[in-house]
This record gives sequence, structure tokens and C-alpha cells, in this order.
Amino acid sequence: MKKDFRDAMARLSAAVNIITTDGPAGRAAMTVSAVSSVSDDPATVLVCINVKSAAHATLVGNGRLCINILAAHQEELARMIAGMTGVAPEERMREVQWITGDYGQPVLPDALAVLEGDIVLQQQAGTHSVLFVEVRHIRLASTAEDGLAYFGRRFHRIAAEVAEAALAA
Repeated sequence: MKKDFRDAMARLSAAVNIITTDGPAGRAAMTVSAVSSVSDDPATVLVCINVKSAAHATLVGNGRLCINILAAHQEELARMIAGMTGVAPEERMREVQWITGDYGQPVLPDALAVLEGDIVLQQQAGTHSVLFVEVRHIRLASTAEDGLAYFGRRFHRIAAEVAEAALAA
């Protein structure tokens, strides 16, 4: 069942995001595809994080985070933060030119969108924590760029004109 479930989830395309946090518990970043909209009033998203992840305690300890929604040109960055390139965990945050967002979190200046917010609810489900994040600040890219998705255990480019057409509908 576990293998079949993982294989089924590999057939579910998802946007690629880098989750960041900074605060009393420290700084951390991780590549995540398990992000979903919950509500627009108040603006709330959920983020699923493996409890064994090195960043889990830091995210929960800080109680706030940033979701950086990645553009297609950021695939190598996603791979590096995910630990797929051999860069040591303690070096990954230092390898990136972060800026501080309006809500105090590490932000990628060229992300497609940035959502900074507070963790308002945490629920454990099996191996993961489901973090409900109430969004406090949003920044959208000023130009349309291709998006980055994960499908079939590989990264894929999503054409901006496809996304723009969907937004206009």
C-alpha cells in the first residue's frame, strides 16, 4: 500500500516551493511541493512537513514562515535546498541571496509569489505535520514567468501563457 500510495502521489503534479523561516528557533529552508490553499477569508494555506525533517523543529519553533513559489529558472535552487546537489545542509541557506520580507522572513527576490504568515494551527497526520498558515503579507512578481512543477518524480516547466490564460478565465 505504501509504495502504491507514493506512486499515485507521483502522478499528482504540484507547484514547487521553498519554505523559509527565521526567528528565535533559527533559520531554515526546505523545498516542498505539499502546499495548498485552504481559504481566502482569512487567507490561509496549508503546508505539509515531515516531522523528521531537519527544518521541522525550526519552522514550528518560530511559528512563522514564508512560502516562495518558484519560477522555472529556479530548478537548480530547488534541487540544492532539497539536498539533491551535495551542498551540505548548513551551507544551503548561505548559498542564496535572500532578502528580508515585509513580515521578517527570508524571501527569494525573483519568486513568482511570496506568502509570509503565521502558523495558526498544527495537526499531525502520520509522518507529517500539517501546518495551517494565516497569510500576513503577499508579494507577486511583476512579470509573468514560467512556473516550476513536480510530476513523475521530476521537475517540469509550466508555460506562463497557460497560467495567465487560467487566471484570466
